[in-house]
Amino acid sequence: MTKRIFQGIFWVGIYLIITLAPLLILLAGPRPVGREFWRDLSVGLGYCGLSMVGLQFVLTARFKVIKAPYGSDIVYFFHRQISLVTFILIAAHPLILFVFDPQHLGLLNLVTAPWAARFGVVAVISLGVMISLSVWRKRLKIEYDRWRIWHGILATCVMALAMIHVELRGYYLNTLWKQLFWGLYGAFWVGLLAWVRVIKPFLLLRKAYLVEKVIPERGNAWTLVLQTMNHEGLRFQPGQFAWITAWDTPIRDHEHPFSFSGSAMDSSQLSFTIKELGDFTASIKNLTKGQRVYVDGPYGAFSIDRHPNAQGFVFIAGGIGITPMISMLRTLADRGDSRQLTLLYANKTLEGATFLEEIEKLNLMLNLKVVHVLESPPEGWTGERGFINADILKQYLPADFKQNRVEIFICGPGPMMNAVEKILTKIGVPLGDFHSERFDLV
Repeated sequence: MTKRIFQGIFWVGIYLIITLAPLLILLAGPRPVGREFWRDLSVGLGYCGLSMVGLQFVLTARFKVIKAPYGSDIVYFFHRQISLVTFILIAAHPLILFVFDPQHLGLLNLVTAPWAARFGVVAVISLGVMISLSVWRKRLKIEYDRWRIWHGILATCVMALAMIHVELRGYYLNTLWKQLFWGLYGAFWVGLLAWVRVIKPFLLLRKAYLVEKVIPERGNAWTLVLQTMNHEGLRFQPGQFAWITAWDTPIRDHEHPFSFSGSAMDSSQLSFTIKELGDFTASIKNLTKGQRVYVDGPYGAFSIDRHPNAQGFVFIAGGIGITPMISMLRTLADRGDSRQLTLLYANKTLEGATFLEEIEKLNLMLNLKVVHVLESPPEGWTGERGFINADILKQYLPADFKQNRVEIFICGPGPMMNAVEKILTKIGVPLGDFHSERFDLV
């Protein structure tokens, strides 16, 4: 735990250094004469915003060493939130110029404005469009793959246009060493983009998997079982996830995130259980034996293996949120683990509970207490009804919330997870002792 804390602090420090480096370096040494404070402030905010745009590529590049201290969902959440801050900083750059010198409004005319201004204006517009499409993607009913492609194109355009804008203005690139720095800085972002869009996809092509079988499951879900193809496979921690590409190649960037559902003790065979919700997920059942599939992973910090000293675990799942939980339960069973386990599993009906039969078998193999919470229970049902609430949690959670004694894992629909997290906080569960997995990465 201490190691992860230091790693997290380290990467936050690196983020701040990279964000501020262009500003500090380009403002060091001789500065252009006759420039007012508000103009320098405008430029400074622009440089910081440009650095943060570049760092967005790092946040989404899936470098495991960076995401390890936080988990992918936290990193993507930060990516979304910091995008708004980035836009504010970049938009403030021209706005300050307009406020203190309204004559600069003429730079908005793309017909008569200098080329440097044209590139800058188009960069800001592209950034605004990119963020708007992300915020309102679902409301606009933009298909995920199409949005992802355009998101990448717009992000690349924003970075390229902004770099050209800075180069053409050139006010703060007035020494050789500053020009060299800016050249290396640009080369770094080009190299990063090449890694994400070209090199890594080609490496994934060399480690394809073959479809072994597709198993129908309760709850309108399908388990995709994959076998390695001329390679050793990958090792993952139970509860983690990977990005899957099917019906296409990694080069096309048509991939989707899913949790592993199999035991982590077998690296040659991978299993993913996917609920049919439309778009890509509706095609899983049509995959055939021997078809190639590509897997990029593992990712995520949602795992019992990150808490080896815990005396027990509580799993709170809703619907298909059982997927990472079944991976952890299967792994614990294969390891012969004897720690105390509790599974609170919420579904609309018992018939729609994915892995219902296997959970009953695992109940006999592990020190596991299973509690089904049904919204529409069958006649004669004597178990828990409705939704997972404070009364149910108080009844089945340990009475003593001693820190790091019992770790709680939550996965399911967003409203359920939000409600459970609020209840856990209210009843005194330490913040670091419950962990959530969300797949709303956009």
